[in-house]
Amino acid sequence: MFDNLFSLAPEIGHAIAETGLMLLISVSAAVLIGIPIGVFLYFTGSGQIYERPALFRITNYVVNTIRSLPFIILLVALIPITRTIVGTTIGPVAATVPLSIVSIAYLSRLVEQSLREIPKGIIEAALGMGATPLQITWKVVLAEARSGILSGITITTISLLSYTAMAGIVGGGGIGDLAIRFGYYRFQTDVMIFTVILLIVFVHIIQFTGNTLVKRLDKR
Repeated sequence: MFDNLFSLAPEIGHAIAETGLMLLISVSAAVLIGIPIGVFLYFTGSGQIYERPALFRITNYVVNTIRSLPFIILLVALIPITRTIVGTTIGPVAATVPLSIVSIAYLSRLVEQSLREIPKGIIEAALGMGATPLQITWKVVLAEARSGILSGITITTISLLSYTAMAGIVGGGGIGDLAIRFGYYRFQTDVMIFTVILLIVFVHIIQFTGNTLVKRLDKR
């Protein structure tokens, strides 16, 4: 039943590498940009120490808009921007543009929710001791919510894995592209089953790794 897999071994290895590349770039973008945006949303929200209603509403609206769009629509809508940034709309590098944008919006919201679980008394105590905004951010807020943030990164990574498969529909490369080109167009059922199993295995590995790290960081 799985005879086609042996002949496609190089293609499978290449597809896995492309998926890994897409995840690496998009998750990195989410961590570097999404976390600061989540912190910004938290501090400028209603009742917070740096409340800025106008800035919060604008940022909140942009994040909600991106998160509300189905990824396949966002993928197509961002084609002009993707072409401008990377010079092409095909391949794993091109797919990282919409993947990074959606991952930033997704993680920023999860980070904001994690920070809202921090008791306000902790922040007020830090202010009372004369802590600066930077100290409050790094040594209080992010330190208290680090396990929740890591859990958010894990959830974001798993969601992005499914999005990378979806990107294969429009030539984004990766495991999804392999499933479409061989499993669907050529009716190679064994390839389709293998790609599904592969994605499931990756999800379990990511979830297990994330859960393990969260337990180590969780001080409760």
